[in-house]
Amino acid sequence: MKKFNVAASWMALLPFSFQVFASTDDMPADEDIENVVIWSSGSLSQEQGVSPSSHLTPSDLEAANLVTTEDLVKYQPSLTIRRRYIGDANGTLGIRSANMFQTSRSMVFADGVPLHYLLQSRWSGAPRWTMVSASEIADVEVIYGPFDAQYSGNAMGGVVRIETAIPQHAELHVDATVFQQQFDAYGYDDSLTGNKSFISAGNKYGNTSVYVSYNHLNNVSQPQSYYYGAVSEVTADSQEVSGALEGKNQYGESQLFFGDTGPVEETTDNVKLKLGHEWNQWFALLNVAYEDRNSDKKSPNSYVKNADGQLVYSGDVVQDGTAFTIAGSRLAVSELERKSLSVGLRVRGDINDRTALEANINQFSILKDQQGTSQYNPNSSLYDGSGQIADYDDSGWFTGGIKLTMMPDVGADISVISGVDFASYELNYNLYDSDHYAYKDNAELTSTSGGKTEIKALYSQLDWYATPQWTVNAGLRYEMFDSFGGYYSTIESGVVEETDVPTTTQRKFSPKLSVSYLPDENWQIRYSWAKAYRFPIVEELFSQYKAYNSVSVSNASLLPEDGLHHNLMVQRNLTDGLLRVNLFVDNIRNVIESQSTTLAGGQSLSTFIPIDKVLTKGAEFIANQDNWLLDGMNVKLNVTYTHSEIEENAANELLVGNDYPRIPHWRGNLLLDYNATENLTLGVSVQYASNSYGTLTNTDHASNVYGAIDSYTWLGVSSRYKWNEHLQFRFGIDNLANDIAYVAHPYPGRTAYLSFEYDM
Repeated sequence: MKKFNVAASWMALLPFSFQVFASTDDMPADEDIENVVIWSSGSLSQEQGVSPSSHLTPSDLEAANLVTTEDLVKYQPSLTIRRRYIGDANGTLGIRSANMFQTSRSMVFADGVPLHYLLQSRWSGAPRWTMVSASEIADVEVIYGPFDAQYSGNAMGGVVRIETAIPQHAELHVDATVFQQQFDAYGYDDSLTGNKSFISAGNKYGNTSVYVSYNHLNNVSQPQSYYYGAVSEVTADSQEVSGALEGKNQYGESQLFFGDTGPVEETTDNVKLKLGHEWNQWFALLNVAYEDRNSDKKSPNSYVKNADGQLVYSGDVVQDGTAFTIAGSRLAVSELERKSLSVGLRVRGDINDRTALEANINQFSILKDQQGTSQYNPNSSLYDGSGQIADYDDSGWFTGGIKLTMMPDVGADISVISGVDFASYELNYNLYDSDHYAYKDNAELTSTSGGKTEIKALYSQLDWYATPQWTVNAGLRYEMFDSFGGYYSTIESGVVEETDVPTTTQRKFSPKLSVSYLPDENWQIRYSWAKAYRFPIVEELFSQYKAYNSVSVSNASLLPEDGLHHNLMVQRNLTDGLLRVNLFVDNIRNVIESQSTTLAGGQSLSTFIPIDKVLTKGAEFIANQDNWLLDGMNVKLNVTYTHSEIEENAANELLVGNDYPRIPHWRGNLLLDYNATENLTLGVSVQYASNSYGTLTNTDHASNVYGAIDSYTWLGVSSRYKWNEHLQFRFGIDNLANDIAYVAHPYPGRTAYLSFEYDM
């Protein structure tokens, strides 16, 4: 099996960590405790001149209840995060025309370190949000679309840039939050609790800043899946049962639900070290983050009882004349253990008064990622401790990039950004049968697959400030994509054998253009246009397996997604605010759709298929106003309309004209906070999304049932009381009306929060 090893590349670049810093002109002279210093990854003004963007800081989110990193991102315009519960490892991100399962169309960076997970897609492709803690974040910006040549086609939806603060003096921060939700659906009704605690310390010693933090999150989720069996014929072995619940699936078909996954306990520990060093006109930031995550599903529920009143966990059953099968693995238990290490280095500085350099490298290593699943529920008479082990061995990535920003002395107001990027990804997936699933005893290999991809890129972007009113930005990105080392397993005479997958090579140019006009100091109009290619990721090309409850079929012949993107922005600047309208069109060919189908017995079949053409049109409205109606009352409102339609599909013309799945027509957010007194702040938040389809066929029309993609309106309230300059308390409630909605799986019910924060 191929090994993922880029340590040599890492060590070769480490000496540069001692030549560090960027211009101190951006650093505040006053080191008062209220100052927040961010060593940003690039010029915000430059990128805002090319792409539509939205910018929020934690102080802008006083109306929200903040526990995890997703909470600081989810209120941004045209954005959806599928976080099914606090601590969800599968909190996928969708931006504009990229739905929540097209995770490789959105990029997330924290201090220049990638958090986006370009190894897998769908629920497994969620950004690694927990590699950065909500309590350390100082700034969040979303850049929409691939209009900046600095970003690859993985920015078709957009880019989330997170920046954290760097200590400038001795500091200590401690916060803790407890939260509780009441959840009632199908055969489950209970109260569930969780907690988060965070501590950080930092100081600056001469030119070196040191920061360490520890974040602990523990939560128990509501059941995530509800099971029904395929209707079958009554057999001699069918036993009479009762208790199965009548209901409908997402297609409106009547079903008998026999059980659920039970609560899932998530525990995540994150340890982080940041070292920043200044040297003349240079700086560097070394960022080391370690995550230890455990996910335990140990209490699945059976609703079904036999004639003796005993719960039934597997077998052929019949209730009131309807026969169905309870597959033994559906009510199985599982344990996930995942350990990840991310090491990133950012170097930035001025070569001279007209040239600046920035370099970023990152190695992300999966140290351990194993999930053990039992073959039967421990309460079943068939249970013997056997099961399956899923193991991601030797998987991870290495990314690096260098860019130069130049202002040539040519008698015109021109700046040029040029750079190179490199990214290497490797995924290896092994499945074992085991006599002792809980001990992760990898006894017998039953399936293996994996492979590698590499992307090398050159880019350049020219910004010409033609007049005080007119700016023209023109960029070009050239990308070289290769996939290789791919393999999947077949079984011959009971022996697992590897079959090689052919290599693929793609070479693509992506031009960009943006024109901005400022009629006066209060108005701005900007049109942006871009070509972009999103290359297939490792899972889409190579990952093939058959587990107890899921089957995945990859497609090594996939072509890159081919996008043509437009955005027209009109902005009106207000006193203490702004009004902004964006009209956007995304025309994408060869759309890679990761479609999941439920087979008889509840097994999930996932495939990767190309859709010839999907056209998305949208309109986005943003209104931000401080001191609205009353001094100290701040409001932030965004509303987006999106229509995404399958326009061409030769393989199945019946899909033409259908809505593209998991993209709501309407979504919006409202944040309203009011400084009632010097020490008391009150807040109200509203999140809304209309319903959408989960399938290409648009046949899943039922609402408020397991499997549906529901609309929701979530009202939240919050309060913050500042006891003194060091200590403050918060209390809040999310989903105040207890609107139970499904994103296939259920979102949380009404959730209450109580927290404190201490700063010294």
